[in-house]
Amino acid sequence: MEEQNVITKNKGGRPKKAVKKDQLMAIKCTLYERKVIEARAKSANLSVSEYLREIGLTGKIDRRDKALPKEVLNLTAALNHMGANLNQIAKKRNGTDELSPLERAELKVQSGQLKEIAVQIKSYLQ
Repeated sequence: MEEQNVITKNKGGRPKKAVKKDQLMAIKCTLYERKVIEARAKSANLSVSEYLREIGLTGKIDRRDKALPKEVLNLTAALNHMGANLNQIAKKRNGTDELSPLERAELKVQSGQLKEIAVQIKSYLQ
């Protein structure tokens, strides 16, 4: 007996979902009601379909606020600022220019700030 190896080609594309949402439901409302629904969906960070489905099934919306804490935003801003300054210094060093005493002082201060941020991150994660 010969065994035949059947090779099936992967058709590619997006994989099939286990539960397909293929049912369409239309609602009638006024323009004002539509704007209110769209605004509430946007404030909940959901599409209109997701918003209406969630309200219809559970009767409430779990607000997903994605705002980062002020400390995280300050940390990101400080890191971006230091990164830009370090990039300028590296550009000068790779060229023919030398660092001025002011630039050396700024580099030393930023190095200290970076070490302080690293300590704060470690203490926060512990």
